[in-house]
Amino acid sequence: MATFGDTLFLLAAFAVLVVLVGKFAWKPVTKIMADRQNKIDSDLDYADNKRQEAQKMADQREAELKSSKEDAVNIVNSAKENGEKQRATLVAQAQCEVATLKANANKDIAQQRADALAAAKNDVADLSLTIAEKLIAKELDPSTQQNLIDQYINELGDANGSH
Repeated sequence: MATFGDTLFLLAAFAVLVVLVGKFAWKPVTKIMADRQNKIDSDLDYADNKRQEAQKMADQREAELKSSKEDAVNIVNSAKENGEKQRATLVAQAQCEVATLKANANKDIAQQRADALAAAKNDVADLSLTIAEKLIAKELDPSTQQNLIDQYINELGDANGSH
């Protein structure tokens, strides 16, 4: 079997091998593993940052979309309000114009009535004056008086028709 010298040689060879592996292989392998771990951590951090940036951009776009929708609603409401104001203004102007036309028509009617009454008063005065002149000129019996009045009314009708 193995002798103590062989065992001691194997132990010494193993110790030399462990030192050589530790010096030439272990440090580079652990360095490679640490570099790889750092690169993986860096890639994970980069991916997490990009994910957070993408989420921020998505949130920003959503906020802008919501703001755009609110702006659109505000524009529509403003247009409705402006339309309603214009409609109310136009209705008020139309009512004002109708009231003005009505007032002018009433003034015209009142003026025409006053003119007609003044003309009638003048006609009545002329008629009274003419009747008085004729009565003074001769004394009338009832039938002659009736004939005179009828004649004057006919003359008055002819005179008004010719004006």
